Amino acid sequence: MNTQVKTTKLAKMAMLVAVSIVLVALIHFPIFPAVAFLEYDPADIPILIGTFAFGPVAGILLTVVTSVLQGVTVSAASGAYGIIMHVIATATLVLVAGTIYRKEKTKKHAIIALAAGTLAMGLMMIAANMIVTPFFMGVTREVVWSLMPFIFLFNLLKAGINSVVTFLLYKRISPFLHR
Repeated sequence: MNTQVKTTKLAKMAMLVAVSIVLVALIHFPIFPAVAFLEYDPADIPILIGTFAFGPVAGILLTVVTSVLQGVTVSAASGAYGIIMHVIATATLVLVAGTIYRKEKTKKHAIIALAAGTLAMGLMMIAANMIVTPFFMGVTREVVWSLMPFIFLFNLLKAGINSVVTFLLYKRISPFLHR
């Protein structure tokens, strides 16, 4: 890959990071009033689009850069905890979805990839919340476990909504990303 192609790809990835941060700044709201700290945001849509366009490694890079920049700007209140949880959740989603989609870039495989990524994110966040949340939030694992139905459903809904939107947008956006 020559320098111009690498630079162009890097610029497109930076644009996706910027769009992701703007989206989370503009759109974020709780889904379940009982656990208002769990807020839906569409930040993963540009990351998933970048993953489908450039592969799962690029998706992980987009995830880390977006999570850190978002965590020190528009979501600074959540601090290191927010950054860590965003990296774990979104990295799981993009790694699974990107790996499956990379093998065969069809609509059918996109649906399978996004569904598998959504389920993987939901399951991974059970473990992540049981390990990370007590440490950062100063609560017992029992408290976290009591919230697990909300946490699991929230992650499935968030990843599911972002996956559906990605599915609907990707083919319209991909020609620009591959130019």
